[in-house]
Amino acid sequence: MTTSPAEKQLVRAHNMCVSLDGFATGEGQTMEAPFGHAGQRLHEWFFDTAMARDMMGRGPGGSRGGDNALIETGFRGVGAEIMGRNKFSPHRGPWEDESWRGWWGEEPPFHTPVYVMTHYPRPSLEMDGGTVFHFRAGTPQEVLAEAKEAAGGLDVRIGGGPTVVRDFLAADLVDLLHVVIVPIVLGRGVGLWDGLEGVEGRFDVETVASPAGVSHVIFSRRTS
Repeated sequence: MTTSPAEKQLVRAHNMCVSLDGFATGEGQTMEAPFGHAGQRLHEWFFDTAMARDMMGRGPGGSRGGDNALIETGFRGVGAEIMGRNKFSPHRGPWEDESWRGWWGEEPPFHTPVYVMTHYPRPSLEMDGGTVFHFRAGTPQEVLAEAKEAAGGLDVRIGGGPTVVRDFLAADLVDLLHVVIVPIVLGRGVGLWDGLEGVEGRFDVETVASPAGVSHVIFSRRTS
């Protein structure tokens, strides 16, 4: 029996950085502090890689080992992205104006349609480099169906933040999850695992230690 292109599409979440106590972002997000009181501590390993340097326009250099390879994997074969409003913007509630165009400048690193899940939809934003932000108030299932169609047979990436990833895990919509455990304790913030007791039972789980001090945990949906 052949498999249709839609059935081959995977729903993937990559590079979800989590502290030892399970928080994937800090408390108190602001314009000046996108990750709240966590600052950059969850992502220092990421900034030291060659791909991160290239994405941020910091020039050549950076590590090209396992950390870099896993980051690169997260960008291959992706045709659409889904993210939460708090990843797109620090603002809460109704949009006071629509001048905010994301954290990434006029050419975001996605180069695909991006579906921003929000209670307050607004007109789509077409950016340089192929990124188009669409703002949707639907359920995970509804937004995923639209993203899969837009992805043209490629995979859909759940880009975060932790609340959106958690919602998609709770709805059993994630095929592959890459979590990076960072050896810090935040004490407060937004947790990834709240309400997901036993979720690991759906997946085969592999762990890879990094010289950078982090551990990569790969959850792959069981097929049997």
